[in-house]
Amino acid sequence: MTGKIITVAQQKGGSGKTTLAVNLAVAGLRAGQSVALIDTDPQGSLGRWFMTRLERLEGVPDMEFSTASAWGVGYEVGKLSKACDLVIIDTPPKVDSDLKPALRAADLVVVPVATSHVDLWATEGVLDLADRVGKPTLLVLNRTRAGTRLGAEVAEAAGQTAADLADAHLANRIVYAETLGQGLGAQEAARKGAAVAEVEALHREIMEMFE
Repeated sequence: MTGKIITVAQQKGGSGKTTLAVNLAVAGLRAGQSVALIDTDPQGSLGRWFMTRLERLEGVPDMEFSTASAWGVGYEVGKLSKACDLVIIDTPPKVDSDLKPALRAADLVVVPVATSHVDLWATEGVLDLADRVGKPTLLVLNRTRAGTRLGAEVAEAAGQTAADLADAHLANRIVYAETLGQGLGAQEAARKGAAVAEVEALHREIMEMFE
Protein backbone atom coordinates (compact mmCIF):
# COMPACT_ATOMS: atom_id res chain seq x y z
CA MET A 1 0.00 0.00 0.00
CA THR A 2 1.39 3.40 -0.99
CA GLY A 3 1.35 6.45 1.23
CA LYS A 4 -1.02 9.38 0.87
CA ILE A 5 0.31 12.40 -1.01
CA ILE A 6 -0.54 15.99 -0.12
CA THR A 7 0.54 18.89 -2.33
CA VAL A 8 0.50 22.29 -0.63
CA ALA A 9 0.00 25.00 -3.24
CA GLN A 10 -0.90 28.69 -3.41
CA GLN A 11 0.20 31.25 -5.98
CA LYS A 12 0.46 34.10 -3.48
CA GLY A 13 3.69 34.28 -1.52
CA GLY A 14 3.50 34.53 2.24
CA SER A 15 0.36 32.41 2.49
CA GLY A 16 1.94 29.97 4.94
CA LYS A 17 2.57 26.99 2.66
CA THR A 18 5.76 25.89 4.38
CA THR A 19 4.29 26.44 7.84
CA LEU A 20 1.35 24.26 6.92
CA ALA A 21 3.58 21.59 5.37
CA VAL A 22 5.91 21.23 8.36
CA ASN A 23 3.12 21.21 10.91
CA LEU A 24 1.23 18.51 9.02
CA ALA A 25 4.48 16.54 8.83
CA VAL A 26 5.11 16.78 12.57
CA ALA A 27 1.47 15.95 13.29
CA GLY A 28 1.87 12.85 11.14
CA LEU A 29 4.95 11.78 13.09
CA ARG A 30 3.16 12.27 16.40
CA ALA A 31 0.27 10.20 15.10
CA GLY A 32 2.62 7.31 14.36
CA GLN A 33 2.97 7.84 10.61
CA SER A 34 6.17 7.64 8.61
CA VAL A 35 6.57 10.96 6.79
CA ALA A 36 8.44 12.33 3.78
CA LEU A 37 8.81 15.92 2.61
CA ILE A 38 9.55 17.10 -0.94
CA ASP A 39 10.64 20.69 -1.55
CA THR A 40 10.07 21.95 -5.11
CA ASP A 41 10.36 25.65 -4.22
CA PRO A 42 13.72 27.14 -5.33
CA GLN A 43 13.59 29.39 -2.26
CA GLY A 44 14.24 26.25 -0.22
CA SER A 45 12.49 27.21 3.02
CA LEU A 46 11.32 23.67 3.66
CA GLY A 47 14.85 22.39 3.11
CA ARG A 48 16.27 24.90 5.58
CA TRP A 49 13.68 23.84 8.13
CA PHE A 50 14.62 20.20 7.61
CA MET A 51 18.37 20.86 7.96
CA THR A 52 17.75 22.87 11.14
CA ARG A 53 15.72 19.95 12.46
CA LEU A 54 18.43 17.49 11.44
CA GLU A 55 21.00 19.46 13.41
CA ARG A 56 18.76 19.35 16.50
CA LEU A 57 18.49 15.58 16.05
CA GLU A 58 22.28 15.26 15.79
CA GLY A 59 22.14 14.05 12.21
CA VAL A 60 19.59 11.28 12.70
CA PRO A 61 16.46 12.24 10.71
CA ASP A 62 12.99 11.31 11.89
CA MET A 63 11.47 11.81 8.44
CA GLU A 64 12.53 11.54 4.81
CA PHE A 65 13.39 14.62 2.77
CA SER A 66 14.01 15.28 -0.91
CA THR A 67 14.20 18.19 -3.30
CA ALA A 68 12.96 18.03 -6.86
CA SER A 69 12.53 20.14 -9.94
CA ALA A 70 8.97 20.50 -11.11
CA TRP A 71 9.32 17.64 -13.55
CA GLY A 72 11.15 15.40 -11.10
CA VAL A 73 8.31 15.33 -8.60
CA GLY A 74 6.68 12.19 -9.98
CA TYR A 75 9.89 10.20 -9.65
CA GLU A 76 10.51 11.32 -6.05
CA VAL A 77 6.90 10.70 -5.05
CA GLY A 78 7.05 7.23 -6.57
CA LYS A 79 10.02 6.33 -4.37
CA LEU A 80 8.91 7.96 -1.15
CA SER A 81 5.27 6.90 -1.24
CA LYS A 82 6.36 3.26 -1.26
CA ALA A 83 8.23 3.74 2.01
CA CYS A 84 6.18 6.36 3.87
CA ASP A 85 2.60 6.73 5.05
CA LEU A 86 2.47 10.43 4.24
CA VAL A 87 4.28 12.44 1.56
CA ILE A 88 3.95 16.24 1.63
CA ILE A 89 5.04 18.40 -1.31
CA ASP A 90 5.79 22.11 -0.86
CA THR A 91 5.56 24.15 -4.08
CA PRO A 92 6.66 27.58 -5.32
CA PRO A 93 4.25 30.54 -5.06
CA LYS A 94 3.13 30.52 -8.69
CA VAL A 95 0.65 28.81 -10.95
CA ASP A 96 1.94 27.64 -14.31
CA SER A 97 2.71 24.44 -16.18
CA ASP A 98 5.57 23.67 -13.76
CA LEU A 99 3.04 23.19 -10.96
CA LYS A 100 1.08 20.51 -12.82
CA PRO A 101 3.37 17.57 -11.94
CA ALA A 102 3.03 18.28 -8.20
CA LEU A 103 -0.74 18.51 -8.57
CA ARG A 104 -0.97 15.34 -10.64
CA ALA A 105 1.03 13.43 -8.03
CA ALA A 106 -1.31 14.45 -5.20
CA ASP A 107 -4.15 12.59 -3.58
CA LEU A 108 -5.21 15.95 -2.14
CA VAL A 109 -4.23 19.54 -2.90
CA VAL A 110 -4.21 21.71 0.23
CA VAL A 111 -4.42 25.47 -0.33
CA PRO A 112 -3.66 27.79 2.60
CA VAL A 113 -5.57 31.07 2.63
CA ALA A 114 -4.47 33.88 4.93
CA THR A 115 -7.26 36.09 6.20
CA SER A 116 -7.54 38.53 3.32
CA HIS A 117 -9.62 38.77 0.19
CA VAL A 118 -6.41 39.06 -1.86
CA ASP A 119 -5.26 35.66 -0.62
CA LEU A 120 -8.63 34.16 -1.42
CA TRP A 121 -8.58 35.63 -4.93
CA ALA A 122 -5.12 34.11 -5.40
CA THR A 123 -6.52 30.61 -4.94
CA GLU A 124 -8.45 30.77 -8.20
CA GLY A 125 -5.51 29.75 -10.40
CA VAL A 126 -4.58 26.79 -8.19
CA LEU A 127 -8.17 25.59 -7.92
CA ASP A 128 -8.62 25.83 -11.68
CA LEU A 129 -5.41 23.94 -12.40
CA ALA A 130 -6.20 21.26 -9.82
CA ASP A 131 -9.65 20.84 -11.33
CA ARG A 132 -8.16 20.43 -14.80
CA VAL A 133 -5.94 17.58 -13.60
CA GLY A 134 -8.81 16.06 -11.64
CA LYS A 135 -7.54 16.49 -8.09
CA PRO A 136 -9.62 17.30 -4.99
CA THR A 137 -8.78 20.52 -3.16
CA LEU A 138 -9.07 21.68 0.43
CA LEU A 139 -8.87 25.31 1.48
CA VAL A 140 -7.33 25.86 4.91
CA LEU A 141 -7.79 29.24 6.57
CA ASN A 142 -4.45 30.40 7.98
CA ARG A 143 -3.47 33.21 10.36
CA THR A 144 -7.10 33.67 11.32
CA ARG A 145 -8.19 36.25 13.88
CA ALA A 146 -11.21 35.23 15.90
CA GLY A 147 -14.08 37.66 16.10
CA THR A 148 -13.04 39.95 13.23
CA ARG A 149 -15.42 40.99 10.47
CA LEU A 150 -12.75 40.46 7.82
CA GLY A 151 -12.12 36.92 9.03
CA ALA A 152 -15.83 36.15 8.88
CA GLU A 153 -16.12 37.62 5.38
CA VAL A 154 -13.17 35.63 4.03
CA ALA A 155 -14.43 32.42 5.66
CA GLU A 156 -17.87 32.93 4.12
CA ALA A 157 -16.42 33.65 0.68
CA ALA A 158 -14.08 30.66 0.91
CA GLY A 159 -17.03 28.43 1.65
CA GLN A 160 -18.59 29.48 -1.64
CA THR A 161 -15.71 28.28 -3.82
CA ALA A 162 -15.66 24.96 -5.63
CA ALA A 163 -13.12 23.59 -3.13
CA ASP A 164 -13.88 22.02 0.21
CA LEU A 165 -13.21 24.28 3.19
CA ALA A 166 -11.53 22.68 6.20
CA ASP A 167 -13.36 22.94 9.50
CA ALA A 168 -9.99 23.19 11.23
CA HIS A 169 -7.89 26.31 10.77
CA LEU A 170 -4.64 27.82 12.03
CA ALA A 171 -4.88 31.04 14.01
CA ASN A 172 -2.46 33.95 13.87
CA ARG A 173 -0.05 32.69 16.55
CA ILE A 174 3.62 33.58 17.03
CA VAL A 175 4.39 29.96 17.93
CA TYR A 176 4.13 28.94 14.27
CA ALA A 177 6.87 31.36 13.23
CA GLU A 178 9.03 30.62 16.29
CA THR A 179 9.00 26.86 15.86
CA LEU A 180 9.53 27.05 12.10
CA GLY A 181 12.86 28.78 12.67
CA GLN A 182 13.84 26.10 15.21
CA GLY A 183 13.22 23.12 12.94
CA LEU A 184 10.14 22.19 14.94
CA GLY A 185 6.38 22.05 14.60
CA ALA A 186 4.01 23.92 16.88
CA GLN A 187 3.19 20.64 18.63
CA GLU A 188 6.83 20.46 19.75
CA ALA A 189 6.96 23.94 21.30
CA ALA A 190 8.27 24.17 24.85
CA ARG A 191 5.02 25.78 25.96
CA LYS A 192 1.98 23.91 24.67
CA GLY A 193 -1.05 25.91 23.71
CA ALA A 194 -4.05 26.13 21.42
CA ALA A 195 -1.87 25.60 18.32
CA VAL A 196 -1.46 21.94 19.28
CA ALA A 197 -5.20 21.36 19.10
CA GLU A 198 -5.44 23.28 15.80
CA VAL A 199 -2.76 21.23 14.09
CA GLU A 200 -4.05 17.93 15.42
CA ALA A 201 -7.57 18.77 14.28
CA LEU A 202 -6.39 19.67 10.77
CA HIS A 203 -4.26 16.53 10.44
CA ARG A 204 -7.13 14.38 11.67
CA GLU A 205 -9.60 16.04 9.28
CA ILE A 206 -7.31 15.46 6.29
CA MET A 207 -6.66 11.84 7.22
CA GLU A 208 -10.40 11.23 7.52
CA MET A 209 -10.81 12.52 3.95
CA PHE A 210 -8.63 9.63 2.78
CA GLU A 211 -10.73 6.97 4.48
